[in-house]
Amino acid sequence: MKIFRDYSLLPHNTFGMDVKASVFIEYASVEELKKVLSLYVKDNQWLHIGKGSNLLFTGDFSGIILHSAIKGYEVIHEDTNEVVVRVGAGEVWDDFVAMTVENEWYGAENLSLIPGEVGASAVQNIGAYGVEVKDLIVGVEAIEVSTGKESIFKNEECGYAYRESVFKSSLKYQYLVTHVSYRLKKTPCYHLDYGNIRLELEKQKVRLTLANVRQAIISIREAKLPDPKLQGNAGSFFMNPVISREHFDALLVDYPLIPHYEVDAESIKIPAAWMIDQCGWKGKRLGRAGVHDKQALVLVNLGGAVGAEVIALSEAIQKSVYEKFGINILPEVNFI
Repeated sequence: MKIFRDYSLLPHNTFGMDVKASVFIEYASVEELKKVLSLYVKDNQWLHIGKGSNLLFTGDFSGIILHSAIKGYEVIHEDTNEVVVRVGAGEVWDDFVAMTVENEWYGAENLSLIPGEVGASAVQNIGAYGVEVKDLIVGVEAIEVSTGKESIFKNEECGYAYRESVFKSSLKYQYLVTHVSYRLKKTPCYHLDYGNIRLELEKQKVRLTLANVRQAIISIREAKLPDPKLQGNAGSFFMNPVISREHFDALLVDYPLIPHYEVDAESIKIPAAWMIDQCGWKGKRLGRAGVHDKQALVLVNLGGAVGAEVIALSEAIQKSVYEKFGINILPEVNFI
């Protein structure tokens, strides 16, 4: 266990907000986490973070920041068709994806290069290019904050929906994830029809392999998304809204080429980035916060920005999109 006081959170949030935590505690095992909960958390304000890739700090945090350093991979089931891997919550998500590809296990490759850690993947239900992590998760191991009791949540108990889980809603702050188990396939199974994956594979003139699909995803993401080490950001700032088919049909009258994805017979998902771009925000700035010039879904710290500036920009974008399309877009990023 490591404990730091008056600790800079600059390395722990990809937006690059120069804020501090009164106390920062990193634990490396379930036993250490139980000790932290019993000794430090009970009567104090606290927050658990991963890589801080989905957070916007609006100021110093006058409490305890917790961070998992629980590591390790363990194959807990394997047959001719599939493998189930149990992973420590503190593992870097993309390192896990790379490991699955190296072992020729199919399923996680479309989620390549998503920032963050394994524990957060199960909380956020991360997704990209037609795949959501809920499609891979078998179970989530967690500790109840109030009692230190260990629990295992089966997939169907996690309440997964688009960027949603019980750990973000009804059980928020009640459980901390320690391990996640994922089911992966051992025979080829690709998801290539979302975005420009097929075009990227054709451009690279490579054959269809797991490693090449991962590299195509990485190339697409790197071309569109800024490196947080060079320009602070939290990736996709807004969630893609889901609207009724009736609303969508009305929009088609004025925007016949509006991009969309059918969720079900009554619901349509609209890319928030397209609407933001249509409102003229791509490449624009307010103060020291701006919209990335290659991907309108990404808000960036142009240097020295504070949380309030990013929030002001996000609210201005939300207002523009609603006025033009009648659609409310909601932040995917958590304001702290």
